[in-house]
Amino acid sequence: MSILERQVPGVVMTPDNIRSRKLPVVTNVLVAVAAFAVAAVVVLGTGIGNWVLAVVVGAVLYLVGLYFAAGRVEGRRAAKNRTMQALIYSACVLAILPLASVVWTLVSKGIERLDANFFSTSMNNIGARDPLGGAYHAIIGTLEQVGIATLMAVPLGVLGAIYLVEYGRGKFAGTVRFFVDVMTGIPSIVAGLFILSFWVLIVSPWFNDGQPRFSGFAASLALAVLMLPTIVRSTEEMLRLVPGPLREGSYALGVPQWKTILKVVLPTALPGIVTGVMLAVARAAGETAPVLLVAGGAAAINFDPFGGNQQSLSLFVYQQAGDASRYAPARAWTAALTLVALVLILTIAAKLLARRNKLSR
Repeated sequence: MSILERQVPGVVMTPDNIRSRKLPVVTNVLVAVAAFAVAAVVVLGTGIGNWVLAVVVGAVLYLVGLYFAAGRVEGRRAAKNRTMQALIYSACVLAILPLASVVWTLVSKGIERLDANFFSTSMNNIGARDPLGGAYHAIIGTLEQVGIATLMAVPLGVLGAIYLVEYGRGKFAGTVRFFVDVMTGIPSIVAGLFILSFWVLIVSPWFNDGQPRFSGFAASLALAVLMLPTIVRSTEEMLRLVPGPLREGSYALGVPQWKTILKVVLPTALPGIVTGVMLAVARAAGETAPVLLVAGGAAAINFDPFGGNQQSLSLFVYQQAGDASRYAPARAWTAALTLVALVLILTIAAKLLARRNKLSR
């Protein structure tokens, strides 16, 4: 016999009778309004702080008031639960606010030079008093450098992760994993100095009549060094999440290990692998120091990544932000907005492609 079927003297057990009392939504809203009103009067009225302090004080007063109001209606236990729930929601909003602030700042300040001239011209022959000039050369450089770096880092990173998960045993695998973890935290300028000392100063003179030469390809090498540990670690974790019975079922059917990895393990982990790759791409696209050290930057368009200085969007932002021209800050903000939009578009495209491949199998 269920609890609803039991008869208690004088009480008919129905769902309406066993429901606990709930704090009305109107009361919750009134507590919030009163809390923030009192905080605004105290903080702004006395002049002890600005609106940020008023919001913080208002949030604290709201949590305290919510606890006492809910305690009177729902009881102490439910009041604690409701207060902690409100605290979690407040923490979520607090985490979103900086991101929303960054997006709003980028859009509001970057829209000033969001025109055809910005995307179709370079900074070649642009003086300090010229309001024109764009980032076409920087966009081309970013796409080429990040694209080449991705072509180098993704196969090596995925293969390295497959080795660590599927084949790696013993001290050698542990050593590889240790150095991957160490490489994850190296500063970007260290990768740039490594490529400068190895590729630019030692290798490039072999192809340039004995003279060292900056190039976009050198920047791609530095970016690949930065992308590699991120891809290895993220892919390794995704491969470890693939259920063991999937592998065992494939082995039971007589499928060799390499084919199981190719046809079962990798497709299952593909969405997570794509996410890790796009995180690495986003980091590479925003790096400035390696490009400055080994590509040098340029004001003109250079489509050849293997010869001559080349620009990137991140380096363009850095240079324009420090330029004395009054038109430079607008170019810097628009270039930053373009960089964020470019990474966003690539991420969405990669996610849709991975989802389509997953659904088509």
